[in-house]
Amino acid sequence: MNFKAIFLMTTCLGLGAGAAFAQEGDVARGEYLVTGPAGCGNCHTPLGPQGPVMEQALGGRLVEESEAFTAYAPNITPAGHIAEWSDAELARAIREGIRPDGSLIGPPMPFAMYRGLGDEDLAAIVAYLRTVPAVENEVPHSEYNIPLPPAYGPPVESVSAPARGVSAEYGAYLAGPISHCMECHSPMGPQGPMTGPDHLGQGGFEFHGPDGSVIVAPNITSGEDGIGGYSDAELKAMITEGVRPDGSRMSPPMPYGYLARMTEEDLDAIVLYLRSLPALPDPS
Repeated sequence: MNFKAIFLMTTCLGLGAGAAFAQEGDVARGEYLVTGPAGCGNCHTPLGPQGPVMEQALGGRLVEESEAFTAYAPNITPAGHIAEWSDAELARAIREGIRPDGSLIGPPMPFAMYRGLGDEDLAAIVAYLRTVPAVENEVPHSEYNIPLPPAYGPPVESVSAPARGVSAEYGAYLAGPISHCMECHSPMGPQGPMTGPDHLGQGGFEFHGPDGSVIVAPNITSGEDGIGGYSDAELKAMITEGVRPDGSRMSPPMPYGYLARMTEEDLDAIVLYLRSLPALPDPS
C-alpha cells in the first residue's frame, strides 16, 4: 500500500483552531459509539492469542508496520496522554488529527472520514473516553518514514449529523464518519483513498498487519462484484459475525465484535445505504 498517498490528500494546509468545543457529551451515546459501530478498540485495544485483551481496553498497541511507518495506536484511557488535554483538544485530535502542540497524528487513523463526525457524537465520544477505566500501558511513539503534511484539511467549525433512523442518508453517516467503512473499502490512489463516485466502495485497499499478513478489503457496492448476490440477512451476518453464507470465516481487521453491538436499526440503515451504492467492478 502506498501510504505516501494519504499525505497528499490535503489541499488546504492551515492550522486554525476551529470552533470552540464546549457542549456536554452524552456518555451513554459515546459508549455505544466507541464500543459499537466506531470500533475504537479495534486499533486501540491490545491483542492477545485469543483476540482483544479487554482488561486493557483502549490501552494502545502496535497497529501496522510497513516501509512507510510503524504505527502505534496510543493509550486513550485516562492513564494516557489525553488526560492532560482539554475536551476541545481531544475533540480536535479525533476529528482533525491535530494534537494540542500542533503536531499531526498520522495514519492509519481515518481522518478523511472522522472530519465528518457530528458535533453531538464527537462530544459523546469525548465524554465517554473520560469515564473508561485507566489502563497503565506505555505505548511507543509512531515512526514515519514519509513526511506528514501540516493538516488534513481546513479547520472543522461544526458538523450536523443527519437524523437517526433507517434511511440511506443515516446509513451513509454510519458507514462513513462513524465506522469509516467507506475509506477501508475504497481503493488507494495517488491522492489518497479514492472515495469519489467512480470508486467509492470498490474495494482493493490493502492492510499490512504487524505479523506480515496482507488483507485486501472487498468490493461492497451493489453489483455482482460486490454485495449484489447476498440477501440482507447474509450481509448482516458478514458485517457482525464475519461469517460468509458458505460458513467460511472472514479476516480481520474488520471489527466484527464491535459491529455486532450495533442496534438493529443502525444495521438496517447501513445495509440500505450499501444497496444504494452504484455497482462498480473490482479494481483492476
